[in-house]
Amino acid sequence: MKDSGRHVLILAGEPSGDVHGAGLITAMRKQDPSLKFYGIGGTCMAKAGAHLFFSIDELSAMGLLEVIRQIRPVKQAFDLFKHHLKVLDPELVILVDYPGFNLRAAAHARTHSQANVFYYITPKVWAWNPARLKQMTHRVDHAALIFPFEEKIYKKAGIPATYVGNPLLDQYPVPLQKSIESHTDSSKQRIIGLLPGSRKNEIQTLLTPMLNAARKIHGNRPHVRFLVSAADAIPFNMIESKVAAAGNPELFHIISGNPRQIFEQADMLIAASGTITLEAALCTIPTVIVYKMSYLTYRMARAVVKVKYAGLANIIMGKEVMPELLQDAATPENISFAALYMLDHLNEYRQKLAPVRQLLGGPGAADRAAQIALDLKNRPQNR
Repeated sequence: MKDSGRHVLILAGEPSGDVHGAGLITAMRKQDPSLKFYGIGGTCMAKAGAHLFFSIDELSAMGLLEVIRQIRPVKQAFDLFKHHLKVLDPELVILVDYPGFNLRAAAHARTHSQANVFYYITPKVWAWNPARLKQMTHRVDHAALIFPFEEKIYKKAGIPATYVGNPLLDQYPVPLQKSIESHTDSSKQRIIGLLPGSRKNEIQTLLTPMLNAARKIHGNRPHVRFLVSAADAIPFNMIESKVAAAGNPELFHIISGNPRQIFEQADMLIAASGTITLEAALCTIPTVIVYKMSYLTYRMARAVVKVKYAGLANIIMGKEVMPELLQDAATPENISFAALYMLDHLNEYRQKLAPVRQLLGGPGAADRAAQIALDLKNRPQNR
């Protein structure tokens, strides 16, 4: 195509990648409004101006068994990527997280196009599967890193890489300011946010234990109320039916869309492990992390994961600043016990979270990544 130099392919496979991909698209278009983005993403990338040929709604999954169930849509998405790579002939392919899919896409782009490959939100090789570093050495032209400790790892592997900062700092440039009294008065009304995740399998496994824990908390603290997050990628009636089935519907108010609406009201959170818990840390909101997956997936994860913690804030701090209840420990009894203790020590937990922001640096990650991406797009291809 005559204007192939204006075309950029961008691939994201999960809701968090959709958000960060949208931020990068916006930043790149500020510097070069003529760019046209095509790819795989969600509502955020579409609003930022990307022409999507496949939706992340059919791709978001975590765990071996969960991913196996999505083999057909993944193949369909990959075939569409190959088609658009050939037809559009872009100078740049951008990968956003989702490494299982995106590293395959990088390999195909390397052998079937002249496009340079830019990886934004890179695989967490420091947590598991370091073999991906070797794959990236031959498939990725530059990596934009979002954790400061990653730069040494990638450069040691011979992968051109730059720490650009964490994009969540652009969404939350300052902590949410709240005044929390240090007391144990059970008559004081508190609000707890329940964030069961943005994948359907997470709603199936986590929401009911959270709701049952909430009922136990309410039995101990009658003035506590709960806000339930309904991510855009999840059908609202799926959340609504589980809340109704849990009983005591007057305790729960479902909030759709951006979880910031919950952050601004909640005194603390019970949340699925994932990017959302780092967002909570940047807002200094005390959080109990929970997660469950299939037994086989969990056993495999235990065998390969190299980090001590699941929560990003805990990994960054090197200690548990957010309590973690994983797999068999994620019971209503354990969740309610941890939450009740946290309610009595909110200031203490907020203080533990304050250093996370300092360790990640300042805002501007998307702008810095955009400049690298544009330089890479305009660089002559070396094949």
